[in-house]
Amino acid sequence: MPAVSKGDGMRGLAVFISDIRNCKSKEAEVKRINKELANIRSKFKGDKALDGYSKKKYVCKLLFIFLLGHDIDFGHMEAVNLLSSNKYTEKQIGYLFISVLVNSNSELIRLINNAIKNDLASRNATFMNLALHCIANVGSREMAEAFASDIPRILVAGDTMDSVKQSAALCLLRLNRTSPDLVPMGEWTARVVHLLNDQHLGVVTAATSLITTLAQKSPDDFKTSVSLAVARLSRIVTSASIDLQDYTYYFVAAPWLSVKLLRLLQCYPPPEDASLRSRLSECLETILNKAQEPPKSKKVQHSNAKNAVLFEAIALIIHHDSEPNLLVRACNQLGQFLQHRETNLRYLALESMCTLASSEFSHEAVKTHIETVISALKTERDVSVRQRAVDLLYAMCDRSNSKQIVAEMLSYLETADYSIREEIVLKVAILAEKYAVDYTWYVDTILNLIRIAGDYVSEEVWYRVIQIVINRDDVQGYAAKTVFEALQAPACHENLVKVGGYILGEFGNLIAGDPRSSPLVQFNLLHSKFHLCSVPTRALLLSAYIKFINLFPEVKGTIQDVLRSDSQLRNADVELQQRAVEYLRLSCIASTDILATVLEEMPPFPERESSILAKLKKKKGSSKLPDMDDSRKNVNGSAEFVCKNNGVIYENQLLQIGLKSEYRQNLGRMYVFYGNKTSTQFQSFSTSVSTTLQLNVQEKPVDPLIEAGAQVQQILNIECVSDFSDAPVLNIQFRYGGTLQNIAVKLPVMLNKFFQPTEMTSQDFFQRWKQLGAPQQEVQKIFIAKNQMDTDVTKAKLLGFGVALLDGVDPNPVNFVGAGIIHTKTTQVGCLLRLEPNTQAQMYRLTLRTSKESVSQRLCELLSEQF
Repeated sequence: MPAVSKGDGMRGLAVFISDIRNCKSKEAEVKRINKELANIRSKFKGDKALDGYSKKKYVCKLLFIFLLGHDIDFGHMEAVNLLSSNKYTEKQIGYLFISVLVNSNSELIRLINNAIKNDLASRNATFMNLALHCIANVGSREMAEAFASDIPRILVAGDTMDSVKQSAALCLLRLNRTSPDLVPMGEWTARVVHLLNDQHLGVVTAATSLITTLAQKSPDDFKTSVSLAVARLSRIVTSASIDLQDYTYYFVAAPWLSVKLLRLLQCYPPPEDASLRSRLSECLETILNKAQEPPKSKKVQHSNAKNAVLFEAIALIIHHDSEPNLLVRACNQLGQFLQHRETNLRYLALESMCTLASSEFSHEAVKTHIETVISALKTERDVSVRQRAVDLLYAMCDRSNSKQIVAEMLSYLETADYSIREEIVLKVAILAEKYAVDYTWYVDTILNLIRIAGDYVSEEVWYRVIQIVINRDDVQGYAAKTVFEALQAPACHENLVKVGGYILGEFGNLIAGDPRSSPLVQFNLLHSKFHLCSVPTRALLLSAYIKFINLFPEVKGTIQDVLRSDSQLRNADVELQQRAVEYLRLSCIASTDILATVLEEMPPFPERESSILAKLKKKKGSSKLPDMDDSRKNVNGSAEFVCKNNGVIYENQLLQIGLKSEYRQNLGRMYVFYGNKTSTQFQSFSTSVSTTLQLNVQEKPVDPLIEAGAQVQQILNIECVSDFSDAPVLNIQFRYGGTLQNIAVKLPVMLNKFFQPTEMTSQDFFQRWKQLGAPQQEVQKIFIAKNQMDTDVTKAKLLGFGVALLDGVDPNPVNFVGAGIIHTKTTQVGCLLRLEPNTQAQMYRLTLRTSKESVSQRLCELLSEQF
């Protein structure tokens, strides 16, 4: 950039600014500004032509006055005239004025565009940069129409200077954000991607930002960027800080570029090419290793840069969700940050671990930090960190630790911040239901919840406990006894009265044999709360009273007296009055049989998605909820699901599809979650699944409307009729903004999903192995290891594949031996497998023997792809 000469100091501007600062009042400032505006106006209108310096000075004064908050209605033409100057400082002020004061509807736009075109064609790097900065700052549709085709040409031209390439890439990024339909990248795509190989790291950094944005919109067009991004990242993380001296920030080599490259890679699934995948894994391992090294500087800038790269690397590891070793290492690294003195690091560690907890490979590793997370919940001073701790406890919860986590969350709820109480209540209610082996514990938990935070217990929570109690005969008596005891407290929350009224009205007869909870005692207990409750609760209690008349004829007179009282029959609320009149009349004229029919027990509720879970998703936003259903922003191929049953199967700018599946013998059930990522409603949403003779898939209907930011669930029931090779295809159709969208996704239903593991002794195994010795029954494959050969990872994949691992069967302890049965509707196929790893040669030999040749072939194809 040219140096500014002493003559460019603009003394008149300095004096004017000084005068403004010295003004004692607002009136004095306005007076001085008006005087200056009059002077400038007279100069512009005068007969004497102004030189470039004077124009620049007066335009600069107008810009300063505008920035002080005053309207400027002249001087625009003089600023445009400055654009044609050959002096840098004059041209700079002209562009600055236009960027700030000229709007896209101005009549001067054509003149400005002509001046910009001249500067872009000048091949003067300084002038080209000024023009590109102006285009990006204005960013209007008119600018995009005028220059969208010229800027890519400048960006990829061989003779363009590096500084101009940087500006061109960022200018194109700005235009793509404001007018994406006007930025044609088709013919330039390959050459823009090739900029990742540029010698100048500034160009690479700017190009990476542009490619990341374009790849999010059109991933297929830019997938060649993956290999170049991995290669560039590898060179950065393996270089010494002195190799990238100009781009080393506090001993961290090119941290901004590293972060951008890692974000670019998050637009794609793991590379399919084994060597590329291995190189990327090495990069990520190197970043994790550097995080363990002692810091090279005590300054905060060093740790910030180092941690920025580390957290983005961990985000990529979580996104790929395919390397168990890296996932566990990432978890352990985040675990170290949980007790770091820096609050931001603790927050980020908790947030990242929420996502890790939903991975089958790292869930167990996350659970090891449960005590640290509980401690953070109790001791953290920052409420946002405590909220992330609650999210992580929710995400890491499973059957083994559910009672401990629910107890800790209930304990914290008593002192929790009011802003997060409702969310904690919803999460406790969901966990208590999801992991309730003993439903008496579930009832106790929900009643405890109402006692501790009754004001935050939404209707969905107490509705749900009623549904579960009605649907489960084994817990009805316990629920009636428990709510009866809870209602005896002098002060009860109204939600407890609602639950008590409903459950005692339905199942009070189950505890009526005890004199301490006789029908009259139950009625008096409920009625003692009546006058303290709101109208909806009183209405519910009146319904409970008429149910009592059916259950306990001996209290009929007492209840009729209550219904007959003036406070009921002449109640100001029409709902209460109508109920009292109708219930009283019903109890007087109806026979016992009619009463029993009208007031019989509620039938079981149909099973559906928990309304509490739906409320939590709506509260948190479907894309931010780290729950058991879906949390990773991922686009996995079907091969990723051979050894796991849940995750994100498809994602684009509009829709995210996650799934959770479970299989038993020849039957399977798949829960598919459709998430609307946009701010617009999806209409006419429908799905269909292609079925074959070998595989029968029945789909339950899905809601035709998906609200903005919402998530809906669909259940698919799967039956394996006979062995198969082709996976079913899920076809999705919906309207978004009036445009019909069609999406086809291959569902990860493979033959191994219908495995039932079989335990065998060594003698039985070899006896069966010999019986399956026919040539057509055995398939053997020798292949090179695509991933790191790790015993624990191999074991986890074989178990995920569905077989039982048989220890001590193979004479060589390094080998893996497994057995299982493939269940189909027509037949059962026994399967034996042997996996022999050769760590020196980095190869495997896989041998499968089954009673059916096609099954052997298919299972061998599926399993060999996993190693």
